[in-house]
Amino acid sequence: IRDGTKDPLSITVVRGIIRIQSVKSRLLEEGYGYVRITQFQSRTGENLLDRIDELKSETPGQLLGLVLDLRNNPGGILSSAVSVSDAFLENGLIVYTKGRKDEARLKFTAKPTDVLKGAPMVVLVNAGSASASEIVAGALQDHKRAVIMGNTTFGKGSVQTILPMENGAALKLTTARYYTPSGNSIQARGIRPDITVSRNISPLRLKEADLSGHLENESHFPDTPVKPLSETTDMQKFDSPLAKRDYALGRALGVLKDLVAAQTAG
Repeated sequence: IRDGTKDPLSITVVRGIIRIQSVKSRLLEEGYGYVRITQFQSRTGENLLDRIDELKSETPGQLLGLVLDLRNNPGGILSSAVSVSDAFLENGLIVYTKGRKDEARLKFTAKPTDVLKGAPMVVLVNAGSASASEIVAGALQDHKRAVIMGNTTFGKGSVQTILPMENGAALKLTTARYYTPSGNSIQARGIRPDITVSRNISPLRLKEADLSGHLENESHFPDTPVKPLSETTDMQKFDSPLAKRDYALGRALGVLKDLVAAQTAG
C-alpha cells in the first residue's frame, strides 16, 4: 500500500544470492596498509593474501604496518578465521574448542609464515565484531602480534552443529565453546581491546550477554586493565582528514605509526 494508490500493489519478489566482497584494501599512506574484512567466507584467507600482495606492490619495499578492520563483521566460516590468523602468526595455537564429547574438541595451530614479516599491526573491533572476528582478534592479541583497538566485541563464543531430521527439518544444537590460545572463553564476554576508543559508541548495541537464554562465560580470570585512548593527548597528531572521516581508523593509524617508530628504534 502506497500513497497515491487506491488498491494494494501486488509485487513479485525473486530470491537471489547476494555476493559480498569479503576483503577490501587500500593504502592509508605510503607504507601503511589497510585491510577490511566484512565477512569470513570460504575464500577470505586467499583473498586476504592477494590484497596484501597488491598493497606491497603499491609501496616500495615491505609494508611498514597494517590496520586490519574487523568492525561490524558478524563472523562466518571458522576455517577462514583460522587462515586469516595464520597469515600473521609463525607458530602456536590459534583457537580451540571444547564440548562434552571428544569430537567437539578441536585445536588449530599456525604454520611458520608471517606475510608481514613481523611488521606492526592494529586490529579494529567493536560490538558488532562477532564469532570468527573474535577468534582472529583473540589469537592476535594473545600472541601479542597486534594491538587490539576499539570496543569490546559481541561475545559469540559457542559452536552450533546442525543435525538433519528424517522429516526434512533440522535441529541446531550448541555443542562446544571457542577459547583463545591463553584459554579464555569468548562466550558472553567478548574480546576486550588493548586500547579503547570511546567516540561514536552506540549505547543501544546488543551483545551476546544481553540475549535471553545465552550461555554464561564459565572462565574465572581477572579482567586486565584497558588503556583508554585520551581525547586530548597529542590531538594535533590525529587531526587529519582521515580521522575526521573515520575517527577510530585515524587514531589506529597514529598508534600504528608509534609502533613502527618503536620497532625501528629498538
